[in-house]
Amino acid sequence: MPDTLTSDTAASRDAATSVAALEVEQVRHRYGERTALDEVSLRVAPGEIVALLGPNGSGKTTLFRIVSTLLRPSGGTVRVFGHDVLWDPDAVRRRIGVVFQQPALDPQLTVRENLVFQARLYGIGDSERNARIEQLLARLGLLDRAGDRVGVLSGGLARRADVARGLLHGPGLLLLDEPSAALDPRARRDLMDLLAAERERDGTTIVMTTHLMEQAERADRVVMLDHGRVVAEGTPETLRAALQRDVIKIRTDDPQALAAKLRERFGLESRTIDGLLAIEHPHAETFVPELFEALRGEIREISIARPSLEDVFMWKTGHRLGDGEGES
Repeated sequence: MPDTLTSDTAASRDAATSVAALEVEQVRHRYGERTALDEVSLRVAPGEIVALLGPNGSGKTTLFRIVSTLLRPSGGTVRVFGHDVLWDPDAVRRRIGVVFQQPALDPQLTVRENLVFQARLYGIGDSERNARIEQLLARLGLLDRAGDRVGVLSGGLARRADVARGLLHGPGLLLLDEPSAALDPRARRDLMDLLAAERERDGTTIVMTTHLMEQAERADRVVMLDHGRVVAEGTPETLRAALQRDVIKIRTDDPQALAAKLRERFGLESRTIDGLLAIEHPHAETFVPELFEALRGEIREISIARPSLEDVFMWKTGHRLGDGEGES
């Protein structure tokens, strides 16, 4: 059995080599008086895996819904392989697969029955439908569970079945909203391995929303969102390298007073994040003893960390990823 899916999306995927898989230009969206997206722009090349990283309330799910053609933006432009989500939504839908945060499969039907039902909705003929389903079941490690009801599957296997549904029509762009929600660490790693394999096999572009650092680390590129704005973007490596120095975190009874002393004595600027003073230093390991001696009695706790994506996000926003205000 061939390992590639033959579908009418092949022509669009060939065309995708000269256009972006996803273009978002100055997109705005409001819910009443609240701004969910504020002039968001980004571009995703064909074959990229991109993570939209941010806490609840950052706007990533709103952007996901707009790209999925489920929500009209208040302003701006979104194109998928050159097709505008407002002016040509049917063409966009033919080119995207969508995996929602909440399962979209019927728990009372088997995995295979769910996929057959979905294929009929796409209008895929019987012979092609059966071939596609068998290929996806094999590729996603579901062949031996194809006859099981979705409702009895583990969270990780159910998520794989949902991904199979999203890939059934051979989309050029696969969109996933918090795909690792409620999964254990092993299932998260397995899911990312499967998504990476799909990209390598078919060149599928993958865009996912997430609040999990470990998932963002596996992406080719990370776009950090906070309060409806893009605050940073780049590869995980370039984002971490942008800090250039180790991060020293200090717990003290009076962060404001200690920040003033750091500025006065050492010429160091600091930020208060989660009640801790955070400073960058190129030689943290040799500097910390000097710092501790100079401010003896004022430092309750001190630590050194190599920059992480969490540090980058905190440095850009002043708060942690878990400090969101609600889903948007």
